Amino acid sequence: MTTALFTGDDGLPRCHWCAATPAYVAYHDHDWGRPKRSERELFETLSLEAFQSGLSWLTILNKREGFRRAFAQFDTDAVAHFGPMDVERMLQDAGIVRHRGKIEATINNAQRMVELRAEAGSFAAFIERFRPSLTLPQGRSECAESKQLSKALKARGWRFVGPTTVYAFMQAAGLVNDHAEGCHARTTA
Repeated sequence: MTTALFTGDDGLPRCHWCAATPAYVAYHDHDWGRPKRSERELFETLSLEAFQSGLSWLTILNKREGFRRAFAQFDTDAVAHFGPMDVERMLQDAGIVRHRGKIEATINNAQRMVELRAEAGSFAAFIERFRPSLTLPQGRSECAESKQLSKALKARGWRFVGPTTVYAFMQAAGLVNDHAEGCHARTTA
């Protein structure tokens, strides 16, 4: 599948999806698809993808700093110790998406990540096992590896990690290079 490109004011060709707003262009150019290795970056990326489910990505981007404040800069150990008072605090925080299930899932997932770190050494090492070995056709919303990673995480008690959310995470975290052919970021991702 060939994906149309968008040419920005700077003359650079980009994936068409980022044409809508300058926030998308900045996210596309500096974040999306760039390899992430630190636990904090990976936890943030997966958490934000889970919060995005059912919403526009622009909503999440506009609230990203609020999410970072609410979730202790996505410090896994700190979030793993959040309790009911933290959930109630976040339900009052207009700077984030106030969805009890997603807030509680993020705290749960931090606890599961601490366990996974003990099992696999790092979250990065664990997810690397699920990197697709072949270049995947663009325009998809999941793949065999996102289904396998989703299943592996769910088996360990993670929540809001369905195959589509996990595939979006894989794209954003650089496990899958889904920049369109001809996009200036494709070769640098």
